[in-house]
Amino acid sequence: MDHRHDLVNKYSRQAPRYTSYPPAPHFRELDDPQRALQLIGERNSVARPLSLYIHIPFCASLCWYCGCTKVITRQEGDSAAYLKRLYAEMEGMKKRMNPGNRLAQVHFGGGTPTFLTPAELRETGRRIRDLFPLEEDMEFAVEIDPRRMTEEHVRALAEIGCNRASIGIQDIREDVQKAINRIQPMEINERVVRWLRDAGIKNINTDLIYGLPLQTRDRFEETLTAVKTLDPDRFAIFHYAHVPWMMPSQKLLDRQPMPDAHEKFAMLEMMIGNLTGSGYRYIGMDHFAKTGDELSLAQQNGTLQRNFQGYSTRADTDIYGFGMSSISQIGDGYLQTVKDLDEYHRRIDNREEPWHRQYYLTDDDRIRRHTIMRLMCDLELDFGLIGKQWDIDASSYFADAMEPLEDMAADGLLSWTGNGLRVTDTGRMFLRNIATSFDAYYADPEKKARYSRTV
Repeated sequence: MDHRHDLVNKYSRQAPRYTSYPPAPHFRELDDPQRALQLIGERNSVARPLSLYIHIPFCASLCWYCGCTKVITRQEGDSAAYLKRLYAEMEGMKKRMNPGNRLAQVHFGGGTPTFLTPAELRETGRRIRDLFPLEEDMEFAVEIDPRRMTEEHVRALAEIGCNRASIGIQDIREDVQKAINRIQPMEINERVVRWLRDAGIKNINTDLIYGLPLQTRDRFEETLTAVKTLDPDRFAIFHYAHVPWMMPSQKLLDRQPMPDAHEKFAMLEMMIGNLTGSGYRYIGMDHFAKTGDELSLAQQNGTLQRNFQGYSTRADTDIYGFGMSSISQIGDGYLQTVKDLDEYHRRIDNREEPWHRQYYLTDDDRIRRHTIMRLMCDLELDFGLIGKQWDIDASSYFADAMEPLEDMAADGLLSWTGNGLRVTDTGRMFLRNIATSFDAYYADPEKKARYSRTV
């Protein structure tokens, strides 16, 4: 039996993506808003660099694969009412911040940020700049749906300081696009990339998804070949998370044949070989970047970070989320805003705190978060360094992890070093599995059922 075939059978199981630790299903209902305000006050006792995440939930149509929090509407007036509350939320939080804080990173996500009109984009950018002092090298990234873009949108983004665009493509084949309800000819992508570069927005990311209906290894290679002609700086190629029990629209994808775990593994192997052979560096488990890109340099020098937006270069920044469903990561706490649009509007109008879920890390959580995030970013762990940083004997502290790690070492997913472990090339394709060994909450069957499969 082929060894890789056996590995897929053994390790294709549900696991978190570890964009946070503990993962979001372990957040709890907010029962004490004052504790959240105390955390914010403590973190703002000194000036810090900040990251802002702005959630724009609106989409003009539903992509059936989507697992994001969104509102489907074609009424542009909906965004005006939402932005009124978003600005009020930002202004309220600004009053609680240290005046010396400087903005290091902004990310517009969704939904579809470019659902906003060009005038709304300009006004949102102006509000951010008026409220928050900026670092000189601030990164300003916006997720873009090319189907909802005009050249005036691009000009507006350039005017407000956007310097990185993430273009959602997913797959270029028409039959796949029909199967996921997202028709997007390659010509649209080419036109938008040309507009962006002409406007001075030079840093281009492209987002793809593998594991969608009708995809195969060879067919997805055609998508990669086509998208490479756009010459993006980064690829984010996500494994499709099929969770129809949470996202009912995903049931519609079952009308067409879906690639099984073995086909998806072959797709992953292909894309790693294809892109690393084309001058891209493989970052973490699902990103690729040109060798001179900030993401590549961060992985090389050990400063790569992981958060709710995936892999990032900005270390030691608190993340403040604004808008419905957004998640803030402030020091050792997580705060999530309500997911219902009407409830979000009501709370902001009544000057109530917008959060409905929270989590505050224990000492054990801090140690495990650090360990899992370094594993996800550095692909190796030095138990000696972890022990010194946290004043523990790491080998003893993680004694429960040793049995599954030994099993994974025997399967060739990792190797033992003098004082820790290193993930092998094969192991990178099972990185989420390796990380579960350090997750104190992973055994919870109720929460585990919410995760997608690793392969």
